[in-house]
Amino acid sequence: MRLLVTNDDGIESVFLHELARELVAAGHEVFVVAPKVEQSWTGASKSRHRPVHSTKADCGLGCPTWVVDGTPSDSVNIAIDHLLPCRPEAVLSGINVGLNAGLGFILGSGTVAAACEGALHGLPAVALSQSLSVEMYDGLKAKGGRPDPGLLSLLRASARHGAQIAPALAAHTPALSFIVHNLNFPFPCTAQSQVRRTVPARVMFPGLFSPQAEDGTHSFVFKIGEDTSPQAPLTDRAALEAGFISHTVLDFSKLGSI
Repeated sequence: MRLLVTNDDGIESVFLHELARELVAAGHEVFVVAPKVEQSWTGASKSRHRPVHSTKADCGLGCPTWVVDGTPSDSVNIAIDHLLPCRPEAVLSGINVGLNAGLGFILGSGTVAAACEGALHGLPAVALSQSLSVEMYDGLKAKGGRPDPGLLSLLRASARHGAQIAPALAAHTPALSFIVHNLNFPFPCTAQSQVRRTVPARVMFPGLFSPQAEDGTHSFVFKIGEDTSPQAPLTDRAALEAGFISHTVLDFSKLGSI
C-alpha cells in the first residue's frame, strides 16, 4: 500500500523509525511526515495563528521523509495536500511512546488525532502505541529517547506486528468510512502476542495539573487515570494488562446515533 506515516513524538523518535523501516521492508510505498519536536497531548490542535514550515529530511528510513514544525494534525494536512507526490491509501500514526488506551488518553492523544486527520480526508487510518511502565518511560526520556537493547528488541517485535496488522486493517476499511483503528501493544510484546478486539476503557483524569505555585503557574502532572469500566466487554486497558495487543475500532460515523 501507499502509506503516510506520522506520529506525535517527533521526527527523531526511534519508535517511528522502527515502524517505518518494517513497513518499507514489507514492500509498502512509505512516506514519512512528522513533527519537528514532540507534540504529545496536543490532540487535534492546528497551528492557526502562525505559518508552519516544512522541509525535506534524510533520516535513513529508506523512504521520502519530511519534517513539519507544527502539530501532528498539521503534518497530516500538509503532507496530503502539499508534500506527497500522490494521495496515500492510508494514514498510519505511531508507534507512540506510551499507551493510548482509555477514553482520557484517546481524546487527548496527538497520535490518535493524526490518524483522525486521515479519516477526515476520507482515508483509512490506524494509530499505533506501545505501552510502557512509568519507570521505563522516564528512563527512555532521560536517555534522550534512545532505548536500551531490551526495549529496542521489544519495540521491534511491536513494529513487526504493526507492519502486518495496520496495512491489513487499512486495506479492509472503506474510504469515507470515518473509522480509525487504535492499536496498543502490551509490555512486553513478543512475536507470539495475540490481538483482541476491545472497547475504550472509561478512564477519567482528575488532577492533571499541580496547585498554583508562587509564580502563579500550574504544571502538568502525568497520571494513568481512574478506570471506571464495567467488567465486560473487554477494554483496551484490560487487554494490555493481560498481555494482548488491543485493537479498538473508533467509528466516528456513529457519533450521535439514535
